[in-house]
Amino acid sequence: MNNYLLIHGSFGSPFVNWFPYLRNEIEKRNYVVYTPDFPTGVGYQNYNNWSKVLESYVSCGIINENTIIYAHSIAPIFVCHFLVSHKIRVKRLVFVCGFNNYFGINEDYDEVNHTMYFDNLKDVKGLAKEIICFYSKNDPYVKYEVEKEFADTIATKQIVIDDGGHLNSESGYTKFNELLEYL
Repeated sequence: MNNYLLIHGSFGSPFVNWFPYLRNEIEKRNYVVYTPDFPTGVGYQNYNNWSKVLESYVSCGIINENTIIYAHSIAPIFVCHFLVSHKIRVKRLVFVCGFNNYFGINEDYDEVNHTMYFDNLKDVKGLAKEIICFYSKNDPYVKYEVEKEFADTIATKQIVIDDGGHLNSESGYTKFNELLEYL
């Protein structure tokens, strides 16, 4: 049986954006869903600290070949980095506004994001049966070309939203019906 992980982005939490909506939709279907609350903020958010959180899910057998992971913003590259480093296979990855090796949002974001980046992004393709990437043409934080390059590198399917911003609550995404297709 499938289980689900929803992973928030930098300075985020599992209680913002479309995460509560998606969690509720998954639970209504009687699936198991986990929404870890990763440490955020300069000095706390980094690859090692986030990895410790996910390693606890691995050691309990929660992350496995029946796992579907939804991740937003910096979380997609973190998930890729983690899966490749730990050689873990999952069923599906659904990434929203993912990117790699991008600097220029602002000093704090650059500081917390840079430890998530890695060079072997293509290696994740063998660790998931399907990788779906959603991104927007007018993201105010990450350039369209950067998100497209990320998706071009790994996605089995890409969904581009013309006017979606960062596909977060600030852009009106407290609900995100298109994600339900990939449950």
